[in-house]
Amino acid sequence: MLDVSARKVKGFSAKLADEIRFIRNWAENPLTTGAVSPSGPDLTRRMASFIERDRPGAVLELGPGTGVVTHAILERGIATDRVIALEYNEDFCRLLRRRYPDMAVVEGDAYQLRKTLSDIPSGSLAGIVSSLPLFSRPKAERRALLMEAFELLQPGAPFIQFSYALVPPVEPEPENFTVQRSGWILKNLPPARVWVYRRTVV
Repeated sequence: MLDVSARKVKGFSAKLADEIRFIRNWAENPLTTGAVSPSGPDLTRRMASFIERDRPGAVLELGPGTGVVTHAILERGIATDRVIALEYNEDFCRLLRRRYPDMAVVEGDAYQLRKTLSDIPSGSLAGIVSSLPLFSRPKAERRALLMEAFELLQPGAPFIQFSYALVPPVEPEPENFTVQRSGWILKNLPPARVWVYRRTVV
């Protein structure tokens, strides 16, 4: 009983530390961090549910922050050494490397995706999971990011993005890409939904 209680206290302490770290980074640079606190478990599990477990190749996570979505990706059955985490914030990078020593953590700019990840072959990724605050960027930059992401993704592989908005972060272009949306995840604060983009296969 004491061991279970100690684990609960330790888990709560780690979660509280993550919340404080997240708030501090948000306060220092709200356009980069994008949210006041990490995504809740219902949202992270919903995002990870769109990853195709049987599709070979690496899964790229954009803006992992403290790793709450990373945890859901691993729970989905994706091995740690298949995940590449691209994070802009140096503090979060250190935290991720400590928590997931077998995972590739890259410190860099997701809005220059092909330049930042120049060693990743085109058409090789099994999926991309993004927690980037896309609505903090102009429409043209959001679309440019998505198009660069499609260059890295296998045909038909998903680009998974969440947002708190009523409209998709990038409007669908049926001739180029489609978007599927989830229902609202009401237990998340604030409520959010997931948008899944796929390149149109010609």
